[in-house]
Amino acid sequence: MKIVLKHKRQAYSCDLSKPLDISLPLKSGAKGPKCFYAPDFSIEPYVSGEFIGSVKAGAPVNFYNVQFNPHGNGTHTECVGHISKKMVSINQSLEQYHYVSQVISIKPEKLDNGDLVILKEQLMDLKKSKVPKALIIRTLPNVATKRKKNYSGTNPPYIDYRAMEYIVGLGIEHLLLDLPSVDREEDEGRLHAHKVFWNFPKKERVHCTITEMVFIDDHIVDGIYLLNMQIAPFEMDATPSKPVLYKMNKRK
Repeated sequence: MKIVLKHKRQAYSCDLSKPLDISLPLKSGAKGPKCFYAPDFSIEPYVSGEFIGSVKAGAPVNFYNVQFNPHGNGTHTECVGHISKKMVSINQSLEQYHYVSQVISIKPEKLDNGDLVILKEQLMDLKKSKVPKALIIRTLPNVATKRKKNYSGTNPPYIDYRAMEYIVGLGIEHLLLDLPSVDREEDEGRLHAHKVFWNFPKKERVHCTITEMVFIDDHIVDGIYLLNMQIAPFEMDATPSKPVLYKMNKRK
């Protein structure tokens, strides 16, 4: 199936039969991808008396319990409820599911303290008149170990709050990146970049989302794509998610 759409007065075509999945799958028994010391993702058959919810164990169906932490296990999308006392649901906050998006690649800069950080200066090529409302950041080097990495205790790269101010100033409403958090792993609870993104606690941008721990394969080149945001309908601050891209081809 092919569709035609317009973005900033330019017509594009997309082939919906050629999706580019940038989510990370979770597998029971695997050690990642995960962060913040979350328990491993696990799937176990439900047990009640002599019933074991597994066809291999003799049950007529598979009937499993799943344990995971949306923020700590794999690709997830979160809303302002992540940092608010109020119960704000990602299922209510994400109002649309298709966006024109831009993929960019950035090599985080090393600070004097050893931290690797995405800085405002690295984003200056992005202009408000051209950038769409969804931004996808691939950090370099783009190593395959990101697919299963346990980030806990590794002080992974993050976004400087001034860079986040610039991102918000561009009109970005949906930010996706291949890191476990937009903030430093240990920051004494300041969460400066999170707060800047959602304009917390002032006039909060409740319709805006952050998606973390994606993986953008090298064959997906920098540029614009149609983004389909797929989430599980959890009434909580975060949910496992499956963002999918489609190449946008200019039409004459």
